[in-house]
Amino acid sequence: MPTPQTFSAPDGTTLAFHVSGTGAPLLCLPGGPLQDSAYLGDLGGLAAHRQLIRLDLRGTGASAVPEDPASYRCDRLVDDVEALRAHLGLDTVDVLGHSAGANLAALYVTRYPERVGRLVLVTPGTAAVGLDTAPEERLAAARLRRDEPWFAPAYAALEEVTAGRGTGESFRAVAPFFHGTWDEAARERHAAGEEQRNGEGAGVFASEGAFDPEATRAVFAEFARPVLVVAGEGDVNTPVPTAAAYAELFPKSEFVVLDGAGHFPWHDDAVRFAGAVGDFLG
Repeated sequence: MPTPQTFSAPDGTTLAFHVSGTGAPLLCLPGGPLQDSAYLGDLGGLAAHRQLIRLDLRGTGASAVPEDPASYRCDRLVDDVEALRAHLGLDTVDVLGHSAGANLAALYVTRYPERVGRLVLVTPGTAAVGLDTAPEERLAAARLRRDEPWFAPAYAALEEVTAGRGTGESFRAVAPFFHGTWDEAARERHAAGEEQRNGEGAGVFASEGAFDPEATRAVFAEFARPVLVVAGEGDVNTPVPTAAAYAELFPKSEFVVLDGAGHFPWHDDAVRFAGAVGDFLG
């Protein structure tokens, strides 16, 4: 992999980003929250369509740990995204946010709507817009996997989680539902993701004051740039009805559901994922 490039955040923290692929830049914001952007890889071959610029959020990957832990809060991270745009010398930039990274993308649009060209939200986290997911939506998505050999104990654990009785053990047990195929490769990716995540930062990311859903929705209602929301058919984190409701917050949006995909759809159907996002980005 190429050596990461660096720039300075407004508070002096040295942050890293990774460049791959060819074409117009696409700024990619990872989820986790606060997970090393390495897990995004080339987004299922999307690097053949666009130059991917993966930001390592502060305290993750090759980026430095900040002096102030409070700066891990999502609204504070917006300053880092804007600093990277300025560092790249781009008047506007297309932005992709995955999972919790979609919350950061949403807050960036809220504060700097004029800086965003096209917006791609992949299996988006919804805290920034205040969308709640009904437990039955998650369970319905999970039941699509009823023929899998691991289904029964994982589904029982998900019932506990959705009922608000989740434990560390039950949260670990539902991991297969986040992946379209729970094979050895998926298990390895899941284990790597646990190691790549900044636990301290994750605890601060969505803390009190991070989000103002009413303000974000108001900006979205006036955001006239093209938006694509991508959902995985079996994703229990952001089920299809929740993702569809997210897309409806914009006046000019497209909505794509990838059959058989989970929370990381570029692993489950790389060709269709890269094709759909690449076509949208033009």
